[in-house]
Amino acid sequence: MNIDLSLIPTTFDAVHAALAATVVVLLLLQILLLTVAVIALFKKSAPAAAKPEAMKPAEPAPAREAEKPAPAKPETVVLREATPDAALQLLGLLQKEARFIDFVRENVSSYSDADIGAAARVVHEGCSKVLRQHFELEPVRSEPESSRITLPKGFDASAVRLTGNIVGEAPFTGTLVHRGWRVKNIRLPKVTEGHDVKILAAAEVEL
Repeated sequence: MNIDLSLIPTTFDAVHAALAATVVVLLLLQILLLTVAVIALFKKSAPAAAKPEAMKPAEPAPAREAEKPAPAKPETVVLREATPDAALQLLGLLQKEARFIDFVRENVSSYSDADIGAAARVVHEGCSKVLRQHFELEPVRSEPESSRITLPKGFDASAVRLTGNIVGEAPFTGTLVHRGWRVKNIRLPKVTEGHDVKILAAAEVEL
């Protein structure tokens, strides 16, 4: 292949300068486009490489064992220790007003019914006085005795005692034999410091 060097211009005019500038601009534009294409290719390939890891389904969490309900604790019955002071005080009041202890401790087998009845009247009046002065009482049930009543489910078993033929579960229907008693208020006298409540009745000495 022979190149005719005579065809190469020895001088540059405006047309040749414009063509050279156009070639340079096109070359730079092509380089810029190639660079942008390479960068875009790298950006696209990077998420594609990471996609399998990101799209990997999460392993299911190990199934938790069904929580077993805590075993029911047995209901504990709290027993309160009764203090004897109030009982001793009441017993002392019954002895003071009704000679209650003397009457109960006496051997009445040698007495006639008339004598026992007369003594019982004194004891009855004294005991009634103690109850009126120191206790406010009311019946547990307001219905008249011998009436038919119905006890619903969940009735207070400590306030109503069932007798007779008890079969099945509440509600129960029966005859009210006794209305029961409930204390609304107690007014026992105060005890002085140092007083021995175990002395229900002091011994008597006549001079």
